[in-house]
Amino acid sequence: MIFVNLPVADVARSRSFFADLGFAFDEQYSDARAACLVLNDMAFVMLLEHDFFATFTPRPVADAAATTEVLLAVSAESREEVDRFVDAAVTAGGREVRAPQDEGFMSHRSISDPDGHIWEVMWMAPPRDEQ
Repeated sequence: MIFVNLPVADVARSRSFFADLGFAFDEQYSDARAACLVLNDMAFVMLLEHDFFATFTPRPVADAAATTEVLLAVSAESREEVDRFVDAAVTAGGREVRAPQDEGFMSHRSISDPDGHIWEVMWMAPPRDEQ
């Protein structure tokens, strides 16, 4: 299992943003200071209020709107799903941060969430032996 931890200014706002994109939350690990976003059965993103996040590290908390501390990439089932996800993210309050990229075998677009964290949504063609 993997738990990615991200600092957020407003847990309720972040929760609403990701719920608008169709994500579920694990309430067992969620409260007013944290929301456990479920990517799949083995991958989760802990959206942690800035002050709470700071209790887990001796270093200053990065301002994701001013610096890039991580790039998060999630896969999509098709090129169309990449577009639907990014369009929904922009409608929900995110911002597209790069022009769409199409490498032929891979297509991806990048958005920032309301706190400035960059999420790349990508589709990759299956290996030739699976086509």
